[in-house]
Amino acid sequence: QVQLVESGGGLVQPGGSLRLSCVASGSILSIYDMGWFRQAPGKQRELVAVIFPSGRTNYAGSVKGRFTISRDNAKNAVHLQMNSLKPEDTAVYLCNGFISTTTGGTTTYWGQGTQVTVSS
Repeated sequence: QVQLVESGGGLVQPGGSLRLSCVASGSILSIYDMGWFRQAPGKQRELVAVIFPSGRTNYAGSVKGRFTISRDNAKNAVHLQMNSLKPEDTAVYLCNGFISTTTGGTTTYWGQGTQVTVSS
């Protein structure tokens, strides 16, 4: 089994910064794509950013230039540095990873999510 655990969420004022982290553990053989999604109340889950094994990244247009995704392959971790936060960034942020396991098979695993609230 594989677990993804997020941390770093919280309450921040508009214009502030937060750094989210997600660590994968368990019967991991390889981790391919890793990404961050978010879901606000009453809205669909949306992709925020993804990072590929090569280090190439993609971002949603709404966060480009403000958020930075990075990964630490040695620690099976992915991070999301969020700057210049806006109230519309308020959501539950979830990480995922496309992971192959030592028990066989490759699939996408999800964390439980961490709440980010941007408010004065």
